[in-house]
Amino acid sequence: METIAKHPCFDKEAKQTHARVHLPVAPKCNIQCNYCNRKFDCVNESRPGVSSAVLSPYQALEYVKELNTKLENLSVIGIAGPGDPFANATETMETMRLLKAEFPEKLFCVSTNGLNLEPYIPELAELGVSHVTITINAVDPDITAKIYAWVRDGVTIYRNRQGAEFLLNRQLACIPLLKKHGITVKINSVIVPGINDNHIHEVAKKVKELGADIMNCIPMAPSKDIAFNELPEPDKGMIFKVRTLAGEHMDMMTHCSRCRADAAGLLGQDMDEAFGMIQEYSRMPMKPAEDRPYVAVATHEGLLVNQHLGEATQLYIYKQTPNGFKFLGERKTPPPGCGDVRWLEVAKLLKDCRALLVSGVGPNPLHLLEVSGLRVIQMTGLIDEGLEAVYLNKEIRTVKKADSFKCGDSCKGTATGCA
Repeated sequence: METIAKHPCFDKEAKQTHARVHLPVAPKCNIQCNYCNRKFDCVNESRPGVSSAVLSPYQALEYVKELNTKLENLSVIGIAGPGDPFANATETMETMRLLKAEFPEKLFCVSTNGLNLEPYIPELAELGVSHVTITINAVDPDITAKIYAWVRDGVTIYRNRQGAEFLLNRQLACIPLLKKHGITVKINSVIVPGINDNHIHEVAKKVKELGADIMNCIPMAPSKDIAFNELPEPDKGMIFKVRTLAGEHMDMMTHCSRCRADAAGLLGQDMDEAFGMIQEYSRMPMKPAEDRPYVAVATHEGLLVNQHLGEATQLYIYKQTPNGFKFLGERKTPPPGCGDVRWLEVAKLLKDCRALLVSGVGPNPLHLLEVSGLRVIQMTGLIDEGLEAVYLNKEIRTVKKADSFKCGDSCKGTATGCA
């Protein structure tokens, strides 16, 4: 297939001719691997889970625009962490949308543990994502349980065999679904001596039955502060044996460079300049979505910006007209008590809004809303004053973050703000 021939991870010949970039937009992870230490900001380490910075979707877009002028052979845009793409699904999907609109001719891929992948497969296919990698280290729950300390689904933590079965069922279900949508599937298996080195051929057999296309058996990278820190790195003999046995069932990728989550350039020949570029773009301001026509406001009575986002049961929506600002109506916010899901739903609710005016907001919802492209302005004062700041770039004279204890009499929290 032509697309595979242009992807250096799926075609060894393309390793020397086609560059790729990994965008570090997914810092959180929903599992804890006993071989993983996701240490950020260390350019001297080259292993999965490491990144010199974390980018928002809009920062990633601007970064790739510049990188594309410096790498003439850039053909693949991928997301592989430094956590898991679908533990950061809002950021991952928004990044894909932005980049696909800007670079429709390039290949797009994601690398994931598969725990939260399934709900996003149809949209990945719609966006033209052509390659997905899933890390599956065992198909025996007893072996899987030794590799992961815990698995988190939403706010629920699973451990031991229960966590292993939960993760494995999710992973295996994704393979035929991805193939149904025409997506090329690669399976990564990390070789952990004494744990799964004599089992990975069973992984190969199972994923082949489910339709996976290619497999990559990666030796565990030694690292400090991991549960498996006393285990030796797999030697050449072990790696050869594992790949040979797994190769009886699956085509093998044998040229893996154990790429960082912010790698850019040819495999094994990363572009040193990219690390500095990522740090620079991580410090750039968030650019609001100017093509979104509306502004949302948290207000008690429709005159003042005077309500904390955490206590808002509805938001007022305004737009700019030739005759001034017009009130369009109210939108009910999702009910409290569902953690980050609430703020992701608010982001969807306000996807046509360029800004949100509130008297206060917690750091976690602030981050989730901003990475969705929504500019959040914390202020107290007249609504018109805030609208003028958004639409006319006027200065707000009375900018003030709400004190945490003033969130509202109905708040049942701990006076530390909404997290």
